[in-house]
Amino acid sequence: MAFSNLRYSVREAGHHFRRNWSTSFGAVVTIFLSLFIIGTFVLGSAMLTSLVGDVEDRVTIQAFLSDDADRADVSALETKISGWDNVESVYYKSKDEALKEYQETMTNRNAADAVAALDGENPVPASLVIKLDDPQQVAVTADKLVADADFIAVADDPDNVSSSVQYGRETVERLFSVTNYIRIAALVLVALLSFVAFVFINNTIRLAIAARRREIAIMRLVGASNSFIRGPFVTEAVLEALFGAILAIAVLHFGMEALIPRLENSLQFLSFDIPLRIKLLTYAGIAGIGLLLGLFGSAIAMRRYLKV
Repeated sequence: MAFSNLRYSVREAGHHFRRNWSTSFGAVVTIFLSLFIIGTFVLGSAMLTSLVGDVEDRVTIQAFLSDDADRADVSALETKISGWDNVESVYYKSKDEALKEYQETMTNRNAADAVAALDGENPVPASLVIKLDDPQQVAVTADKLVADADFIAVADDPDNVSSSVQYGRETVERLFSVTNYIRIAALVLVALLSFVAFVFINNTIRLAIAARRREIAIMRLVGASNSFIRGPFVTEAVLEALFGAILAIAVLHFGMEALIPRLENSLQFLSFDIPLRIKLLTYAGIAGIGLLLGLFGSAIAMRRYLKV
């Protein structure tokens, strides 16, 4: 009996698709667009997370050291900082390494002329470069370093220790603020688009019920069960949602496959890679959201408009 009910539901849903193809097509397109935009923001957020993670990995603390600092004291401080919470690694950058890095990063003619004018002198201080486990806690670690007596003893400017600890405070804070706002906006938009798709499915099923009220009344008179009457409507809603989800997944997949290589070729210093696990979870989530939208949209429509 269950199999025959399912077969009847699928057949009737197919008939309704053909008879009312414009309404069904509109539902599929709306669901597709909603799920596509949801998927775009989810994958875009994953790409942003990868990009931000790449940028965050470059967030380090530079603790500038006095030229007169004893190397043994610096090594002891390096070992001490390595044991702090949230510190992934610490390495010593000599004055020569710092000057070479300056020459490599500042390639314009003025910088080259400035280096040449030093006439063999090297005013760039040595430093300890501190890489963190959680870059968002950079300010906490920097403040801890500024207050550390062992660092004050070897700091480049012991009278103003804060100036000897650099991590681009304003840039880092702006970066974290922007990425947090983007993630919140993405969540709000996902919720809004899910609601829009849900409402459209609800309205589509309501219209289908209104168009078949006489048929439903006859079915009730001959003793058809509530589940038998509901079956075609639930099947129709689920099929519309799944068709929309499949289209959204296909467009997202091929779109990302075409877009990411171009971005990586254009901006080779940034990473736009999205892990395969995130992609598969996103595609599964889109299919799941589509299925839930179809089920709940049809259930609520029938509860309100189908008196069985």
